[in-house]
Amino acid sequence: MTDAQFSQLEAELFDEYPLPLAGLHGAKHWRKVDHYGRLLSVRSGADLEVVRRFALFHDSQRFTEGCDPEHGLRAAHRARQYCADELNREQMQLLWLACEGHSRGMCSDDPTVGTCWDADRLDLGRLGITPCTAYMSTLYGQQLSGP
Repeated sequence: MTDAQFSQLEAELFDEYPLPLAGLHGAKHWRKVDHYGRLLSVRSGADLEVVRRFALFHDSQRFTEGCDPEHGLRAAHRARQYCADELNREQMQLLWLACEGHSRGMCSDDPTVGTCWDADRLDLGRLGITPCTAYMSTLYGQQLSGP
C-alpha cells in the first residue's frame, strides 16, 4: 500500500467515522498506529499490507470513545468490504483476526497480528496508560514499551 493509497482510504473512512476525528480514537491515533506498525514490521517480518490497513480500520467503527466491545468485529466486517479485492485470502484472514481481537488484551505468535496489536498498544499513552511489556507480542514491541 503506497502512502497515496493509504491517504485515499483514510479519507474515505474519515467521511464515515461517527466520532470526532480529533478524538482519542480518531485520525491522530490511526496515523500513530501506522507509524508504529511500519516501525515494528521491519523487525517482526509482518505483512505491511495488512498492518497498514489495520491502522486505518481497527477503530474506524467505534460508536463511542468509551467501552464499545463490538467495535473490533464491526471493523473486521468493514475491512472485508473494503479490502477483499486487494488482499489475498490469507492476508484478509490476518486483517480480520487483528481487527476483531485487538482490544481483548491477548498476545499473538503470528508476526502480522502481533505487530498490529503492538502498534495499537504502543499508543496507549494517549489514554494515560503506560504500555505493558507483558501484553506485547513482538520482541521489538516489548523493547519499545518498557525498560
